[in-house]
Amino acid sequence: MDQCCGPRTPDGSEQEFAARFARKLARQYRRDGLTPSAQRIVDFADSNGLAGASVLEVGGGIGDIQLELLLHGASHTTNLELSGAYEAEAARLLDERGLRQRATRVLGVDLAATPDAVEPADIVILHRVVCCYPHYDALLTAAARHANRAVIFSHPPRNWFSRALLGSANAMYKLTRNPYRAFAHSPESMIEVLDQHGFQPRYRGREGTWSIVGAVRV
Repeated sequence: MDQCCGPRTPDGSEQEFAARFARKLARQYRRDGLTPSAQRIVDFADSNGLAGASVLEVGGGIGDIQLELLLHGASHTTNLELSGAYEAEAARLLDERGLRQRATRVLGVDLAATPDAVEPADIVILHRVVCCYPHYDALLTAAARHANRAVIFSHPPRNWFSRALLGSANAMYKLTRNPYRAFAHSPESMIEVLDQHGFQPRYRGREGTWSIVGAVRV
């Protein structure tokens, strides 16, 4: 399974997601473009109208999804990150595309804990994020309250394989005294949180080891 990459609890974020990891992601993006799961997210956002849209991404890492959304017509993107390891690579990628003025990167803001720290946006994205956060209900509630039009998120499937894989990974984190943990939350429970805040899924798909949900405000 691809590594979850944010948002994280403050403990363990810098240890788990270091600059070396960010450089690896940037090299892969320059060489291959978006991963298939990230491309599905961009496609769903594009199908719901990106022209002039604002985007808030939680734990967007190097900002590859945001770059593609800007190139597809989004007006501005905001990234929330708990680990500072991504910032140098994200800045380089923005400068390479001449998009620095249309992107804002905010460091140290946990959307669930401090929702008033950032303005709402038309589209809110959480890719490989809820699996890194213990309190998915608080995180998705905050995401829904910040989304004017759509919430798009990905998660590992909740089956025996993913649960065994994450369990093994968490055992290794514990053994090495790394406070980071990963989670396989109930997909239906996560969708129920969005439904309670006026969002209904319009897309549910699978790409590799990631399940993707696109929900729109109704």
